[in-house]
Amino acid sequence: MAHALKLYHFPLSGHAHRAELMLSLLQLPAELVFVDLAKGAHKHPDFLALNAFGQVPVLDDDGVIVSDSNAILVYLAKKYGNGRWLPENPQGAAHVQRWLSVAAGQVAYGPAAARLITVFGAAFNPEEVATRAHTLFQVMERELAKSPFLVGTEATIADVANYSYIAHAPEGNVSLQDYPNLRAWLARVEALPGFVPMPRTAIGLQA
Repeated sequence: MAHALKLYHFPLSGHAHRAELMLSLLQLPAELVFVDLAKGAHKHPDFLALNAFGQVPVLDDDGVIVSDSNAILVYLAKKYGNGRWLPENPQGAAHVQRWLSVAAGQVAYGPAAARLITVFGAAFNPEEVATRAHTLFQVMERELAKSPFLVGTEATIADVANYSYIAHAPEGNVSLQDYPNLRAWLARVEALPGFVPMPRTAIGLQA
């Protein structure tokens, strides 16, 4: 029996894109529900009933509500991933969790924040967030010299969680030019069957 999957999203949100990408990689058809952040739709009581933090994305799987992009990735991998996207073994699961923490930490406060300045006019310090982004990219560049994906030879939700904002870092004036391993990893994610891109914004280095 087909499940009724709904994803509340905003197209230019990298967080929402993670969830949309995961659904597509798992070949799960979902109804995309546009949440107009510009008009404050995420602060309306009906949306806050779905996610008290007032953030996209939110997944509705036949009445099961899951909010937070990384939590949605875990849920989808556990429920529909046939063990492929989230390793069951302790070491593999821990490695994936490490990268989910990076996505919620260094990525959010580095490349994602840099893009928030140019695309959404956020009041961050451009030099500070760009420095954070490059510090992260230098670590990833070294780690990706050892394996094609963030956790070994197969793509996991770790890759999905980190892809969107790193791929769009140039929109926030953060260049990927000096990171060949990182760019090769982005290309490997983009080559996965079912990959869907996030709309690009012609701004920053992407202009």
